[in-house]
Amino acid sequence: MSMDNRRARLLEYLRANGKTSVNDLADIFETSGATIRSDLRALENQGLLIRRYGSAEATTPGHSSEDRSMDEKQTLNLDAKSKIAQRAVDFVADGDSIILDCGSTTLQMVHHLERIMELTLMTNSMHIVNALSHLEAEHTVLMPGGTYRRKSASFHGNVAERAFQKFSFDKLFIGADGFDLMQGTTTYNEAYQVSQAMCQAANQIIVVTDSSKFGRRSPNVVVPLEKIDVVITDSGIAEDDIRYLESHDIQVVLV
Repeated sequence: MSMDNRRARLLEYLRANGKTSVNDLADIFETSGATIRSDLRALENQGLLIRRYGSAEATTPGHSSEDRSMDEKQTLNLDAKSKIAQRAVDFVADGDSIILDCGSTTLQMVHHLERIMELTLMTNSMHIVNALSHLEAEHTVLMPGGTYRRKSASFHGNVAERAFQKFSFDKLFIGADGFDLMQGTTTYNEAYQVSQAMCQAANQIIVVTDSSKFGRRSPNVVVPLEKIDVVITDSGIAEDDIRYLESHDIQVVLV
């Protein structure tokens, strides 16, 4: 069976049978777990399925990344996001003041923050606050308030924007729905102004995003290219993209 044929049949099976474990899929298609995981990653990158812990399920037709909930986004490209998040925490020093924007990659940073001492951290994400509450470390955690968006479990609106404008932070860690080399980071989310307020409040802006976001442009520009200091991504990024970013004095860190 060719790779393309296997992947087409795999997607057809998931659409018919729902969420299925990787081990079961390997048995059904008489191949290795590594091969199935490779197939699942490829199909996930096309937006055709969602990988979960040890399993996968097909997306509903017409269900794009633009309307996925935060719970769904946490499962996408999870391996890359985990490595990016771990490397991002190397940029955090004891006593720093940081902002974590709402996002699945920034959420992955939280459990690594236990080794950092005396952080002051502000976020608009309920998921991040909940994860911080499980750490043994004593960090000062700030939330902006504002209008709560259930799908992203985060706060937006004028109240949230004004809250960030009252502070100054050492670093902002922010993800992206898309990364356009001419424009910067982009998002489909119309409530992106709070992320822009975070950018204004931070002395250094560090973008944490997997390589699948490069070349993908959403309607709203969040962080203009000239405002970005560091990009942390995986080795799937094109060499031409790396050179372009570095030519604009942006540090590129690969995992």
